Amino acid sequence: MAMLDYAFMQRAFWAGALIGSIAPIIGVFLMLRRQALMADTLSHVSLAGVALGAVLGWNPAIAGFVAAILGGLLIEQLRRSYRAYSEMPVAIVMTSGLALAVVLMSLRSNLSQSFSAYLFGSIVAVSDTQLVLMAGVALLGAMYFIVLRRPLYSLTFDEETARISGIPVKWLSFSFAVFTGMAVAAAIPIVGVLLVSSLIVLPASLALRLARGFAAAIVIAVASGLTGIFSGLTASYYLDMPPGGTIALVLLLFLLAGIAGQKVRGWLARKNGRRATRSERDNGEFISMSAKDGESLSLE
Repeated sequence: MAMLDYAFMQRAFWAGALIGSIAPIIGVFLMLRRQALMADTLSHVSLAGVALGAVLGWNPAIAGFVAAILGGLLIEQLRRSYRAYSEMPVAIVMTSGLALAVVLMSLRSNLSQSFSAYLFGSIVAVSDTQLVLMAGVALLGAMYFIVLRRPLYSLTFDEETARISGIPVKWLSFSFAVFTGMAVAAAIPIVGVLLVSSLIVLPASLALRLARGFAAAIVIAVASGLTGIFSGLTASYYLDMPPGGTIALVLLLFLLAGIAGQKVRGWLARKNGRRATRSERDNGEFISMSAKDGESLSLE
């Protein structure tokens, strides 16, 4: 039988398409806001929620989903309390979430053995309920980024200017934290807690290296994310490898290939005696540094 003749592979590709269309967009915003580790942090908080749900007899998936949202809100609140130490809230919530998960898992002797799917992901075992949850997150994300794209853009690059211009910075930041938590919790069944940041950070990292504008970065991130997920799923099926790890490795290969290609283009440009363009420079800092350099960046 062909790969897509199996119902579980059909659900896996649908799940990959839904999460792959929204997670890389979040990654672009997180990286530009210097919050790349937020996805990892919320995945650990979600694991604590799953453990709590299992201990109390609740639905573990729903408990993890709610915990990730609350974790996002907590990070945003702490970020406002530690403005001079932007990395501190992430470290506090990450260690707290992981410690809570370990303690909760120790309360039941058989609990840790059932956590492998949450730790490493099992996209081929995605249920119809999880698929509906992912579809809801993807739909909300599409509406969220379409309606609020300009305020989010302003908030990402200059929070003070956004506040002066009348944008409700506090509530917009909290809503972004909530949605990030939702997306992380929805992505965990695909690659697991340990690799969830790969779906968010790696496509965004490639986009920020190659793109010359914000809109182009979004397009490249989504395209590379979807391609990596579909390629990883296909490779894992035919090579009999773990799908979560395979997807993460494919996305990493895309990033390394993009960096190498950029280096070659820069070398060829120097060899031909012309000045390298921004996308060909070795630092590949993209637009994330543009505000620091005093340069303007078009949303288009």
